[in-house]
Amino acid sequence: MASLHVAMVCLGNICRSPMAAAVLASKARSTTGIEIIVSSSGTSGWHVGQGPHPTSKKVWEKAGYVHHHEVSQFKVNDFFVNDYILVMDSSNFENVISIAPSQEEAKKVFYLRSFDPELQEIDPLSSQYHQLEVPDPYNQPEGAYEKVLKMIESAVDGFIDTITPAHGA
Repeated sequence: MASLHVAMVCLGNICRSPMAAAVLASKARSTTGIEIIVSSSGTSGWHVGQGPHPTSKKVWEKAGYVHHHEVSQFKVNDFFVNDYILVMDSSNFENVISIAPSQEEAKKVFYLRSFDPELQEIDPLSSQYHQLEVPDPYNQPEGAYEKVLKMIESAVDGFIDTITPAHGA
């Protein structure tokens, strides 16, 4: 079976990217024909070695996703071990692209929400790029995390449909 390595990236790797990794890892278990290996990291090193934000974990677990997470920082080597690098916002996009070792490796970087079926027509380099961002819910009420989860779920479903066309059949 073919395998695909996917990295989810946000700023601190405690809220959005581990939630996105939880969703993709869980949904990937039901895909056929391809094994999806998911990791997540942050562009900062503030929380390396820690676990996820408690509210983020609570929200993904309440939705039925099971995922173990330990914070790591995105490094240049991540370009070589991943087929896709899915970022949460424009700051993450710029930070990741800025350390890409080549144009070829930079082509692996996408906004996660660019796979959302309702947003696929938006050019990430256009003035509409902000519509592709997953907002950072850090230390906001639980409802903000729940909104982020809905955004992530829609984008992850679109991503899975993109990489496994037979998945939706």
